[in-house]
Amino acid sequence: MKQITIPADVPQETEKIFITNYEAITKGTSRLMLFTGDQKIEHLNQDFHGNSLPKEVNCPTHLFEIASKGYIGAFATQLGLITRYGKQYPNINYIAKLNSKTNIIPKDEKDPLSSQLWSVQDVIELKNNTNLNLCGIGYTVYLGSKYENQMLQQAAQCIYEAHKHGLITIVWMYPRGKHIHNEANHKLIAGAAGIANCLGADFAKINPPEGNNEQLKQITAAAGNTKLLCSGGEKKEKKVFLQQLYDQIHTGDTRGSATGRNIFQQSLDNAISFTKAISAIVYENKSVDEVITI
Repeated sequence: MKQITIPADVPQETEKIFITNYEAITKGTSRLMLFTGDQKIEHLNQDFHGNSLPKEVNCPTHLFEIASKGYIGAFATQLGLITRYGKQYPNINYIAKLNSKTNIIPKDEKDPLSSQLWSVQDVIELKNNTNLNLCGIGYTVYLGSKYENQMLQQAAQCIYEAHKHGLITIVWMYPRGKHIHNEANHKLIAGAAGIANCLGADFAKINPPEGNNEQLKQITAAAGNTKLLCSGGEKKEKKVFLQQLYDQIHTGDTRGSATGRNIFQQSLDNAISFTKAISAIVYENKSVDEVITI
């Protein structure tokens, strides 16, 4: 088992809970395979219907079936969706997203604001009332938006409160807004990674920068002991996706994967198989050639 960094805002009486949650999602390693399913709000229905997608993709239970039967570290989705399906799928390690927004208003028309929808206390109450494996919380911050101060303040308070209860904290850190001309600029993303560390987050989800993995290595260094996960983005050819993931980990020093569409935009059987391939790279240090047959 890798040594776990326990933040100073985790009280001594909840350190064991923090360690249990951390080991559950990282499987005794320093890495995380995060299956993301927050797109039902973020992208409306555009990721779930059409474009020759299997019909089963359109139903929210598809996400939970994958998370339940696939090989993942944790499943991140909005707390409300967890309340709807959690009792049917009690074996999943959940990361509860506390804020979200739609993509209806284009970012070039209005700076994005993703306000808090649920509190950490809501997560704790649900955990206590159901015994679901609510291992942590997630929060999105859009840096460069004129509303960034609200999101930063809310994220900071949620992280501090979550750590008090032994929960793992993950921030989605995206430069975005009218004044952001290139979201993939590695200097901006390095700044975002450093802010995630300043907020006290255990993990941060970023979009990979343009350029090479040496630039990504600079970004992971800027994040300090906050571990970075690159977003999987739009669906890609499987071997291309797996090679990018392998290179991000072994050249760019990232600590895993935060993947949604590349997993759930497939039939259930194929999605489950792909989670096994991704996790073999993340948790078992397998090569692309070793996992591609999966």
